[in-house]
Amino acid sequence: MRSIEPAEVRRRLDAGEQLVIIDVREDEEVAAGIIPGARHIPMGTIPERMSDIPKEGEVILVCRSGNRSGRVYDYLEAHGYANTKNMTGGMLAWETL
Repeated sequence: MRSIEPAEVRRRLDAGEQLVIIDVREDEEVAAGIIPGARHIPMGTIPERMSDIPKEGEVILVCRSGNRSGRVYDYLEAHGYANTKNMTGGMLAWETL
């Protein structure tokens, strides 16, 4: 599994880079906070919303701790997505930056 550290995501966002970040948490989790510019696609809706996830360019997956986004990573990889990364530690790690 390819991963990316939250500090690297923050550095790239602060540098103005346009990142495709997919937050796979549930609605009530996202209501408490989301990475600026992230797209919210709950994990359970991934199969029917795969057209919303670009196959070109880098896609960063995030959840609360990195577990659910890791499962989404595996699912997308099995369906031909070679451009995804899982954010290590999820939003729990992001919030400590």
